[in-house]
Parts: sequence; C-alpha cells; structure tokens
Amino acid sequence: MKALLALVAASLLGGCAMFKSTLPAAPMAAAPAQAAPQLVDANGVPIERVPYRVGVSTVTVEQLARQHACTGQGAGLITEPGPVEVYRLQCSDGKVFMARCELRQCRKM
Repeated sequence: MKALLALVAASLLGGCAMFKSTLPAAPMAAAPAQAAPQLVDANGVPIERVPYRVGVSTVTVEQLARQHACTGQGAGLITEPGPVEVYRLQCSDGKVFMARCELRQCRKM
C-alpha cells in the first residue's frame, strides 16, 4: 500500500514539472549602491582604507606590542604574505604600532 501511494505521489509531482509556467518573472529591484564616504586627514589628503588580514605572525606582533605598552585589537598584515611581512596594530591610546617580520622574527619599526 505504501509503495502504491509513493508511486502515485511521484507521478503526480513529476507531472507538474512537465508544464511550463506562463507567469512572467518578477523584476528584481536593484538596491542603490552607496559609496563609503571618503575620509581625509587634517591636510585634506584622502585616507586609504586597508582591509584587515591575519598573517602568520599576527599573534607574535600582538605579544610584541604588549611588551611595548600597546594594547589593541588584532595586528593586521598590510603587505603581501611572504618571507618579509609588515603588520599594523591600532593601540587603545590612539598610537599605531608597526612591526616588520622576516622569516617569523619580528621587530618593532
């Protein structure tokens, strides 16, 4: 009985796919793209936003920053990954801590 019911349901549902829908597709409204406001420094020079990227030595740079009295939220890689990498960390007091790591040996810049 269950097999017969499954066969009937499958044939009814399969038949629905045979008929093409005559309803037109609803047009999709595109949301207007809002550009991020351009930030400028005190001299009127545009500030470039750099996306946050984690690198191989991110944790090491954060530890090095703490040794130099800088507590912040994540050291970001600002160069391409490779044997020499430069990291940037925004300290909680507003200063910027930068470090250069060569083959995972990091030094303050």
